[in-house]
Amino acid sequence: MAIPLDWRRYHPPADARAILEQCRGVFIASSTDQLIAVATGGKPPSEEYEVAYDVPGKGRFLEATVARVRNGVVANYTEPYMRRRDPDCMVVADDLPTDKETFEQRYGLPFEVVRTEAFEWLKGQELLVFALYAGQADMGMDTLVLAPANCGFFALGLAMLQGIIPYEAITDSFAPRAVIYVAPVLRHTRFEGKQVVVHRRMPDLHEMFSFNLYPGPSAKKGIYGVLIALGEKEGWVAAHCSTVQVVTPYDNVVTMMHEGASGSGKSEMLEPAHREADGRLLVGTNMITGEKRHLEIPRSCELHPVTDDIALCESCVANANPQPNGKLRVRDGEDAWFVRVNHIDHYGVDVQLERLTAEPPAPLLFLNIDAVPGSRALIWEHVLDAPGKRCPNPRVVIPRRIVPNVVEGSVSIDIRSLGVRTPPCTREQPSYGIIGLMHLLPPALAWLWRLVAPRGHDNPSITNSSNMESEGVGSYWPFATGRRVTQANLLLDQFVSNPRTRYILTPNQHIGAWKVGFMPQWIAREYLARRGSAKYRPDQVEPSRCSLLGYLPQQLNVEGRSLPTRLLQVHAQPEVGEEAYDKGAEILYTLFAHHLAKFREPDLAPLGREIIDCFFDRGDADDYRSLIIGE
Repeated sequence: MAIPLDWRRYHPPADARAILEQCRGVFIASSTDQLIAVATGGKPPSEEYEVAYDVPGKGRFLEATVARVRNGVVANYTEPYMRRRDPDCMVVADDLPTDKETFEQRYGLPFEVVRTEAFEWLKGQELLVFALYAGQADMGMDTLVLAPANCGFFALGLAMLQGIIPYEAITDSFAPRAVIYVAPVLRHTRFEGKQVVVHRRMPDLHEMFSFNLYPGPSAKKGIYGVLIALGEKEGWVAAHCSTVQVVTPYDNVVTMMHEGASGSGKSEMLEPAHREADGRLLVGTNMITGEKRHLEIPRSCELHPVTDDIALCESCVANANPQPNGKLRVRDGEDAWFVRVNHIDHYGVDVQLERLTAEPPAPLLFLNIDAVPGSRALIWEHVLDAPGKRCPNPRVVIPRRIVPNVVEGSVSIDIRSLGVRTPPCTREQPSYGIIGLMHLLPPALAWLWRLVAPRGHDNPSITNSSNMESEGVGSYWPFATGRRVTQANLLLDQFVSNPRTRYILTPNQHIGAWKVGFMPQWIAREYLARRGSAKYRPDQVEPSRCSLLGYLPQQLNVEGRSLPTRLLQVHAQPEVGEEAYDKGAEILYTLFAHHLAKFREPDLAPLGREIIDCFFDRGDADDYRSLIIGE
C-alpha cells in the first residue's frame, strides 16, 4: 500500500476535505510503482485480485479481476459492456452554457442529490488520493483524485495517462482546479449498470465524477473533457489526433497530424505499415473477385511519434498571433498512450509494438487481455466476449517515455489528415464507402469535415457503431462540455491562421468493393513524406465527382510504382459504377446537412456561415478553395 501521509498538503477544496476527514482511511500514492501494489491488493504474484463492491439490494458485485504479470498489470472486466466506451456516457451537471444534455434533463432529478450520495459513499471507504497535472506546462491545471483504495488499477491508468505528481514534489503553490471523484457503486444504484461520467463546471473548479471503472470514458476521455473546457476559457483547442514526424530514406522530414473519430486510425498512424511475409504491402483485396493488389516499397519511412490521441494546439487567433512559419503547432497532452490492439490478432503483425509491450522497460497496464498471474501478457491474446468472439477493444497503456523515437516538445504540422471508417460500396449495396485512397481538401472544406467528423463503419472502440454517425466538432465533441459553435470558431481560427498546413482525407477498412484495412493512410504517409513540400500543378489534380471530397491526384506513385486508378476514383470500379457512387455521395450530403444545420448560430464567425452556406448551395471544390486561401 502507499505510505499514509498528510493529505492536507494537497489543499483540497471544501467538499473533498470533508470526505477525507470522515472516510475510513487515506492512502496517498506518490508513484506508479505504489499504485501497482495497490492495484493488486498486496496479493502475491501468483494470485488474482478481485475488485468488488457491496451493492445495496443486490449483494456483492465483481467489477473486475486484476493480475500482476511480468510486464505489468492486467485488468479484466466481468461484463463485455464494460470493455468498450459507451458513447452516451457523458452528462453535464451545471448551469454554464452547454449544448449537451444536462443531468436533470436525462435523469429527472437535481445532480446535487446524486452528488451527496456519492460523497456519503466515499466517506464510508478507504480512499486512494494522489495529484496529477492535467495537460502540459502552461496548458493544463493541478488536479486531485479521490478513489476507493481497491480500484488501484483504474487509478494506475489515470496516473500513467496524465502523470502522477510525487508527494514530495507538492509545494504550497499546488491548488487543485479540478477534482476527480471515483464512485463505481453508483453505476448500479443509480444508473442501471451503465457507464456514466458527470462534469460539474464552476468558475474556479471543475469536478468530474466517474461512476464506472473503465478508463476509456473517465480516466481518458473524462480528463479530455476537462482540458477542452479549459481550452474554451483560454482560447486553445485540445485536438483529437495522433501526430508523427515521418523521416524518408533521404532524410526529408514531414510532420503529419491524423484526426478522426474513434477507430479512424490515430494509433495506426504511428505504426509501420503491415507487410506480407514476402515484404510487400497488401494494398487491398477485391471482395467480389478475390483479386489482390500489392505495392513494393523497398524501404519504409522512419516514424518519430509525437502524440497518440490528445494534442494541445498552441493558441493562434487569426490575424492576431500567427505562427511564424504559417503552420499549426501542437504538443502532447498526455504522459502515456491508451493503445488499441484489436488488429494485432497473432504474433508478428507489428513486431516493434509486440516487442515493446512484451519486454517493456517499465510496467504497463493491459485491459481486455487474456493473461494469468505471473505470466507475460501478450497483446494478441484478447479476452472473449462470448465463445469464439474476441473482445474488439483490447488496450494497453504505454508510457510515452518508453516509445522508441518519441519527440518531446511542440512541432509544426505540415499535413493534417482526417480518417474515416468506410463500409464496402457496390452496385447492389451502395454506401458512403466512396472515398478514394487519398483526397486533397481545401482548408474550408477540411473545416467542414472536422465539424461533422463521421464516426463510420464497424467501430471497435465504442458500444454502438453499426451506422454512419457523427462524432462532431473536431471529432472530440463527445467529450466536450460546452457549445458547438465555440469550438467551431476556435477551429476556424486555426484553419485561417495557418495557411501553410495542408489537408487530406483518407478512408480505412474499404474503398468501394476493396477491403483495405488501414493501408490507405499508410500509403498516403509514405507518398506525402517523399513528396515533401512540392505543390501540385493544376494538371496533376482533378475535382472529385462528389464535391465534399475535394480533389483527387490523377495518379499516385510511390518509389516509381503506381497505384490503380480505381482505388483513387471509386466510381471507376466496375463493381461500383457512377449510380452507386452517387447514392453514396447523397448519404454523405444528408449526414452533413443534418449536422451542419446545428452550427447556424448567431455567434458563429461570419466566415463560418459563408462556408456552411457554400455547402447548402452545393458548392464545388473551387468554391471552397476560394473561401480560405491556403497553399
